[in-house]
Formats: sequence, C-alpha cells, structure tokens
Amino acid sequence: MRSHLLTIDSIGDYAATIHRGVDHLARHLASVARPFSGVTPADAAAKVGPVDLDGPTLDLDAMLAELSEIYLDDAVWFHDPRYAAHLNCPVVVPALLAEVFVSTVNSSLDTWDQSAGGTLIERKLVDWTCRRIGFGPEGDGIFTSGGTQSNLQALLLARGQACLDETDPTAPLAATLARLRIFATAESHFSVQKAASVLGLGSEAVVLVPTDHLHCMDPFALADALAEARAQGLQPMAVVATAGTTDLGAIDPIDRIADVCRAPAGVPGREGNGVWLHVDAAYGGGLLASTRRRHLLAGIERADSVTVDFHKTWFQPVSASAVLVSDADTMRHVTWHADYLNPRTAQLPNQVDKSLQTTRRFDALKLWTTLRMTGADAIGDMFDTTIDLARELFWLLTDEEWAADFEVAMQPTLSTIVFRFRPTAVSPGAASVLNTRIRRSLFADGRVIVASTTFHGETWLKLTLLNPTATVGGLCDVLDLIRATGHRLLDDVTEVTR
Repeated sequence: MRSHLLTIDSIGDYAATIHRGVDHLARHLASVARPFSGVTPADAAAKVGPVDLDGPTLDLDAMLAELSEIYLDDAVWFHDPRYAAHLNCPVVVPALLAEVFVSTVNSSLDTWDQSAGGTLIERKLVDWTCRRIGFGPEGDGIFTSGGTQSNLQALLLARGQACLDETDPTAPLAATLARLRIFATAESHFSVQKAASVLGLGSEAVVLVPTDHLHCMDPFALADALAEARAQGLQPMAVVATAGTTDLGAIDPIDRIADVCRAPAGVPGREGNGVWLHVDAAYGGGLLASTRRRHLLAGIERADSVTVDFHKTWFQPVSASAVLVSDADTMRHVTWHADYLNPRTAQLPNQVDKSLQTTRRFDALKLWTTLRMTGADAIGDMFDTTIDLARELFWLLTDEEWAADFEVAMQPTLSTIVFRFRPTAVSPGAASVLNTRIRRSLFADGRVIVASTTFHGETWLKLTLLNPTATVGGLCDVLDLIRATGHRLLDDVTEVTR
C-alpha cells in the first residue's frame, strides 16, 4: 500500500504526478464547449453515490478518469464568457502557479515558526493594499477566506471599540450588546446580518438606512437614523457603506457617509466620538487597481476598516480576501495568546495575533505572483473592461431593437446589469414567472448561465460580467438565446397567470 507522502525520496513521483494531472486538466479545459453540462442533482448524485471510499484504491489514470466523470464533466466553468451569473471570475495563470507552491509547501500563516518568509510577503501585500486605499503608516490587516469573514472581523473590531466607549463600564456585557446598532442598507450584503447574529447582537441590531433613487445609502437618512438611535438610548456601533452592491453594483457615497460618521460633538445627528465606518468593497475593491475609475472609491481612505475580495475583481482563485484597518491597534480585539503558540513574550511577527483563524493558507502568495508577473495596472484594466462591457450592453438593451422585448432596471455603475425579458403585453406578475422559468431553462441547457434577483418585489435576470475576454457580440448572442427562450415559454406563462 503506497502512502503517496511527499518526502525527499518521492520528489520525482511528486513532479510526475503533478505534470500528469495538469496535462489531464488542460485537455479537459480544451474540450469544454459550454459553461455547464446541465446535469440535474439526481443525475450527479447517481455518479457520486456509488463510489466506495473504503474499497480498493485506484492508480493515477483511473483516479483521473473518475475525477472527470464525477467532477470535471459537470463543473461550472467561470472562464467561459457565457457564464455571467454570480461574482465569480476567471483566474490569472500566475495565481494558479502560486497554488501549486501554496499547497506543496503547505505553510501555515499563523506563526513565524510555521511560515517565516510567507509572513513577510503577506504583511507587505497588506501594507501595499493599505496604501492603495489611502491609509497611513498605522494601517494593517489580514488575509481571510472571503468577504463574509472579512466583514465579520471588521464588525468584531467595531464591537470592541464600541464597548470601550460604553459610558457605564460596570454594565454587564449582555446589556451593552443589547444597545449596539449597525447601520446599513437593504442593498448591503447579507453577511452584515449574519455577522450581527454571530457577534451576539441579533440580526435585529442592523438598522436599515433608506437609499436614494440610485439605490445608494442616503447620508441625510443616515444622520437621522443615528440621531434617532441615540434618542432611544441605543449606541451606534458601526456604519457599513457598500462599494459595489451584489445586485446593482451601486457604490454608496463613502465621502459623505464619512462626514456623518466623523461629525464633531454638537452637530445634529452625532454627539461624542465618531462611529466606526466599515466599507464593504468586496466587489468594488478592484477599482483600487483601476487607472480610470479609482475616483469611484473617493472617501474610502476615511474608513476604519475595508473588505477587499481579491477572488472577485482581482481575478484570483478562491479564496483570497482581506480585511484592512486604518489603525493597527484595533486588531487587538481578535488577539488571544496561547503559551504553546504565540506567548505574550514573543517578539516575532505572528499573524495569528490579527486573525480569527489559526491554521491559515498562504493565499497571499497568489496575489504576489500576479502582481510580480502581471502588474496592478493590468488587473485594473481587466476590471475596467468588464465595466465597459456592462455599459455598452446597457445602451444596446435600451436601443429600439432590444427594447421591445427587454427592460433594464438602471444604468450599471460596475459590471452587473439587472434586466428582464418583458414584451409590452406581459404584466409584471407574468414577467416574474416568465423570467424565473427562463433562468431555469437556460441553466438546464447549460449553454448560458445567468442569475436572477428581486427588484421592487419582482423577479429580474442579472448578468454579472467579470470576464474581460467577453465581447459585445458574444453577449448579444446570450441575449438572443434569452429572448428566444422567453418567446418559447411565453404562451405557457401567460396561460398560467391568467
């Protein structure tokens, strides 16, 4: 029985296995003709279910063949331009090379004696991102598994700061937590409510601030909401501004929101110390690398914390996210010392002091290799290209040729377009049913994958464009397929909704 363990003596076997695996995957990639096979959950389960994990082991060729059958044949391929559903991106090759190093060396980025140089690479990337944001030398941060974890950690830090500001330090913690409030909008990511629940505040602690006609947070409404909370004896803990909402790609007016959060004592709507401002730039964070649209993030340098997902608009493999803070001292709210790992007396740069995780992959290496081989400008240009595509597609959809069958929710700010198939005679209710069925039909077919969402209480379709190799012509083909599918289903839907 072979262990296949990587040792000094098995390096040759390691290299041969990796090469054969990469060759197999490359051949499969070359054969991919559509973003999805259309397999049903039942049919996929029929392939995976019979596998006997306690049975005889397979040789490499047999294992690769099985892997193709139960995984690759039915995978969803984000590199195909006809995939335009969620915030998933095609990935850059230098980052894939880094993945081999990350997994093979298997560094754990919690303490210096497990990572050494990896610690310094991550810290330099954190410093670099902080400078891109506009934070001063006091800035700091840590890589995380994704935007949900980054938002959770940011709000945990905000909770720590809010508890320090509690006017009655003798009050029980539960009483303090019950008074804390987070201010966000209905467009904010659901991880804000999830974080409130995890932090012991309850999802009801999230106060939804009204938005303007562009679905961006209204700073005047925020000031009113903060004032009302204080009048009720509640304590504002944090304001979450979103730089790129999931559905519409809207960017809250960060600079004006920062004005409200930083208003000095005596200003209506705010008394005493400022409110922690967190900017969720999981989607829009790619603008930090843009040479043409960096201004859309104006004011982000005034935040207390920022979430950036490199595995979205920086074209990195999952997972690669970071939470960045303007004041490194606030990271102490996640610090816990263990004598066997990171004792208080340690003089080493231990990253576990700043992380919610202990064992942690060296995901930062992917961004490092990308910047060293591709450069930040190229990453920004790719994101800009997807935004250009979204805007061009928006104008096409409002053109007479398409407008007879489609309507668009609003002009995109980033690279998402919310729209629906709705010929003139179709009622809003029928349109919701119709577009739901269109999406299901397209997914089952596998040639095109789009998303759906709710806009003003009705079902719409959504294109999330994160593939800079997509073309307007190719996207028009996607629209043609949506239109043809819609007309094919139209009679059945109108009959059902009568």
